[in-house]
Amino acid sequence: MQETAVNEYAAELSTVFPQFDQWMIETFIITLMTFSLALVVKIALKRVLQKAESTKVIWDDVLILAIKQPLNIGILLVGLTLATEPYSRVSDSVFLDAAPLIRELGVVLLLSWFLVRLVKQVEFRLVYEARGDQRVDKTSAMAIGRLLRISVIVSSALIVLQSLGYSVSGVLAFGGIGGIAVGFAAKDLLANFFGGLMIYLDRPFKVGDWIRSPDKEIEGVVEDIGWRQTRIRTFEKRPLYVPNATFTQISVENPSRMTNRRIYETIGVRYDDASVVGEVITSVHSMLESHQDIDHNEVIIVNFNEFAESSLNFFVYAYTKTTDWVTYHKVKQDVLLSVLNIIAAHGAQCAFPTRSVHLESAPILERQTEKLNRSE
Repeated sequence: MQETAVNEYAAELSTVFPQFDQWMIETFIITLMTFSLALVVKIALKRVLQKAESTKVIWDDVLILAIKQPLNIGILLVGLTLATEPYSRVSDSVFLDAAPLIRELGVVLLLSWFLVRLVKQVEFRLVYEARGDQRVDKTSAMAIGRLLRISVIVSSALIVLQSLGYSVSGVLAFGGIGGIAVGFAAKDLLANFFGGLMIYLDRPFKVGDWIRSPDKEIEGVVEDIGWRQTRIRTFEKRPLYVPNATFTQISVENPSRMTNRRIYETIGVRYDDASVVGEVITSVHSMLESHQDIDHNEVIIVNFNEFAESSLNFFVYAYTKTTDWVTYHKVKQDVLLSVLNIIAAHGAQCAFPTRSVHLESAPILERQTEKLNRSE
């Protein structure tokens, strides 16, 4: 068999340095070449990354960031395991015999690590750093990213088992039989898993949405949607962890997707102002029709609707253009203050609870008192 270039060079050096065996020189050469190559690749990737970050394209630096560490470690792994081969020719060792297997498994694991890092980097760039229309929904990106990472990990695990001499078909068959038993034992866990899958597919809400349920005491902002549970930050700033299976059994309201906010208030004026109620209602309706923060494409109603105990009530029904909570209350305040000004401008007043007591005249009271005395 023709010797390799390293063997030939090592043989020449062994004649120059007879105190060193040929395998020592070969090991030294391979180790030196390994560390030199790793250093060159590290410097080259650093410079390429600087160039890539200066461009507007985000995908080139994603690839470099993902491959940087796995490639450096891979060079060292392959080089150092190759450096053990010269000594294995002159000595028997279990570790030395396992070097090729270690190299093979290491390459598989490093390749899996690279793919997981690549998926994670792409997910991060799509969600946070993509510009304009390129940005995708955070929930969808997280779901697809997790599925891809799980696929990579499972595939690499099967390859490792195959390399170690285990039958993958036997493992899969055992997994099919054992999956039935696991399914019964972990039905709650599977229910949560499929509940999370339904959230990703149906998308009733996403990360960042404000949700609440009329069936459960659940209300807050969604922070994370996992495969087992969803984390919600309540308005008391407390984290609420809800199993995903819960969302398959309850109704969920998503106020974050509302198109408008509603103003619905009942206002009462005194019975003494009955003559101007119609004019007040007309003026309030005109005010809403001209208000710049009221959505005129939605229904606007101002009607007298109730004879109350101490007031004549009419209601105001309209929708604001904004859905922001703070801005909505500013608009609502402006509308209610305008209603008060309109009532005052017509010489009327808002009613408050009153009660009138009618006393009979004195002669009538005296006669009733005499009758009571006679009956006694």
